[in-house]
Amino acid sequence: MINWSDYPIFLAVAECGSLTAAGKRLHMSQPTVGRRIRALEEHFGTPLLTKQDGQLVPTPFGHSVLENIRRMDREANAIKRSSASLEQSLAGPVRISATEGLGTHWLPAVMQAFRSSHPDLLVEITVDFRSINLAQREADIALRWMGPGNQNSLIGRKVLEAGFGMFAADSYLEQRPEPISSKADLVNHDSVICTLSDDGYLWPKDDDGNSLPSGRVTFKSNNLMAHYNGIIAGYGVGIMPLAYIEPELQITRVLPEETHLEDLWIVAHEDLTKSVRIRAVFDFLVDALKKDRAHFLGEAPSIFECGVRLTCGETKSPDHQHVLVDKDLVEA
Repeated sequence: MINWSDYPIFLAVAECGSLTAAGKRLHMSQPTVGRRIRALEEHFGTPLLTKQDGQLVPTPFGHSVLENIRRMDREANAIKRSSASLEQSLAGPVRISATEGLGTHWLPAVMQAFRSSHPDLLVEITVDFRSINLAQREADIALRWMGPGNQNSLIGRKVLEAGFGMFAADSYLEQRPEPISSKADLVNHDSVICTLSDDGYLWPKDDDGNSLPSGRVTFKSNNLMAHYNGIIAGYGVGIMPLAYIEPELQITRVLPEETHLEDLWIVAHEDLTKSVRIRAVFDFLVDALKKDRAHFLGEAPSIFECGVRLTCGETKSPDHQHVLVDKDLVEA
């Protein structure tokens, strides 16, 4: 007798290319994934997967099975979204996906402003740079850089452009006599980069989309907070958001004329806008981002009282003041 729960396991292996990667996605052990795949193959009496260039790929029969599994997956997710669309209460969970900085620094304070009028709301924040699958309800709302993504049936709004600049720790610049007066000078300095995906990393580009010159890489991370703290620690020159720069960080902006702008989008699945709770949070975040636009351009503090910044300990500057949250932001 077939176990229907084996189908999502086969789907994960086909998408990940290995039993180990699928196990990590599903929070299962590699042997368990392998055993469940073998059970499916024994049921059908033919292989579902084969090795190709070191990856597990579906056989021709496996591809035909996958088409049906994906159709089942879409229908199951549609049922989940339908139940969410019936929610007419402002009480309950809302799951928001965002990158470090947004998710760790800005969102907690912003959503607490919303909860001041809706205290029964449960805020769940997922901090991840990958594009969370909204159709599969991995999150209800996502804040995304550069674009809304290519998943089907999404609604998205570009709400602002955020400014990024090149920075280096004062301690690093004191040890390096070479000037940084032009982009060409970057090749003479150590570089701090952040790998965001298999084919991209955080480093400024020119108007044609080509990366600016860079010198020896002395610090590399796949985590934005580690990246920012690598710059602050003095590893070299790197790109940082203008919104998070504080005097106590003891860093200096180099090439101040080079401001890199990134689009920030807010995205949700179209079905979820029928939920009163998610629609209210979506609209609130759009409004909050627009009213905090100057903060993301590095021109003013956030209008929200934000939490711990990039460094540890008590680092608040006496010159840094927050203004009160606009009461219009927390109206239902």
